[in-house]
Amino acid sequence: MTDPTRRHLLVVAGAAIATPALAQQPGHEHHGGHYERLNQPGRIEKPELAASQNVFDSPVPKAADPGRWSAKAFLPMPRSEMAWAAAHEDRMHIVGGYAEQRVDRPYHHVYEPKADRWSDAAPLPLGANHVGVAFLDGKLYAIGGFLDQNRRPHPRCFVWDPAADRWSEIAALSRPVGSAAVVGLNGVLHVIGGAIGNTTESKRSVDWHLVYDPKGDRWSERTPMPTARDHTGTLAIGKLIHVIGGRVDSFHTNSNLHHAYDPATDRWAPRNPLPTARSGHGAVLYRGKVFVMGGEGTNRVFGQMEAYDPATDGWEQYAPMITPRHGLGAALVGDAIHVAGGGPVMGGGVQSAVHEAFVLG
Repeated sequence: MTDPTRRHLLVVAGAAIATPALAQQPGHEHHGGHYERLNQPGRIEKPELAASQNVFDSPVPKAADPGRWSAKAFLPMPRSEMAWAAAHEDRMHIVGGYAEQRVDRPYHHVYEPKADRWSDAAPLPLGANHVGVAFLDGKLYAIGGFLDQNRRPHPRCFVWDPAADRWSEIAALSRPVGSAAVVGLNGVLHVIGGAIGNTTESKRSVDWHLVYDPKGDRWSERTPMPTARDHTGTLAIGKLIHVIGGRVDSFHTNSNLHHAYDPATDRWAPRNPLPTARSGHGAVLYRGKVFVMGGEGTNRVFGQMEAYDPATDGWEQYAPMITPRHGLGAALVGDAIHVAGGGPVMGGGVQSAVHEAFVLG
C-alpha cells in the first residue's frame, strides 16, 4: 500500500479483501433489493462482484476511537454519480446523477435526520450527472455536470432558494465542465478541477480554478491546481481549501495528492498525501478532522475511512464503511457523517439506495 509520506501520483495496483467478520457488521442484512442496474429496470440484490472488489485496509495507524456506522433510511430510489452532497440547516441535499436507467436525472432529494426520512425538493432545471454542488449564504448552487455517461459536460449553472423551493439560472461557465469540486468560502464559490470531453477517448482532467461572485453574477479565474484532477474530495478547513485525491483522466490513474489553497495569497501548497489513492470518494469535515470514505479504482471499491488532522498534518484510520461505494453523496448532518447512494461495483453499471451514517463515541 501507499507510503503516506510520498507526494506523487499513484496508480492503484491492488489491495486486500474484507475480512469475513466485517461482512457480518449490522446493516448488511438490510440492503437486499435496494440496487438497480443502469441498463436494466427492476431492483436487484447487491451484486456478487462487489465482494471481490471491496477493499477495507489502510496503511496508517488506527484511531483510539474508531467510531461506528449504522444503517439509515434508504434513498427513495437507487442513485449514483451525483458526485457529492451538500448540507444546510441539518438537512442533506443530493441532486442529479444516475437513476432509473438514465444518466441525466434532475432529482433533488432532501434528508432530515430527526425524522430519518427523505423528501423531494424542486428538481434541477437541467438533469445531469457529476454536478458540482455547494451551499453559500443559505442557497444551494449547482455547477455544470455531464449530459452523457461521465462525458459531454455543459456550462449551465443554477441556484436554489430554500424559501421558495425554486431554482434560478445564473451566469454560465465560460467553458463546460463536469465532476468539478465546488466550495463556498468568504462569499464566493470556488470551482476547482473537473473533466472535459464529449467522448470516452477525448475525456481528460483539467486544473481549472474558477471563482463565482453572486453579487456581480460573474466568473473570474484564480491560480490553477498544481495537477489536473477530477472526482476529488474538496472542502474548506478554516481559511483554506483542501483538494484531496481524485483521478487524472481515469480511475486507472488515481492520485493520492493533497493540496491546500489559500485565497488570501492565491497560492497552492502540498499537504500530507491521502493514504489510499482513490476517486469518487466523500470528504467531510467532522470534529476538526477531514474524514475520507469510499471511492473507486481499478477493480476496486474502497471502504476505508481515513481522517486527516490539519493540526498535525497526519492521517489515521477509522471504522470502514459497512457498504463500500463510489460516486456517492456524503455530508455532515448534525453530529454524524451521512453517506447515501453510490455505486457498489467499479464503474457506473449499478446504483444503490443504501444510506449509512458514521459517528464517533
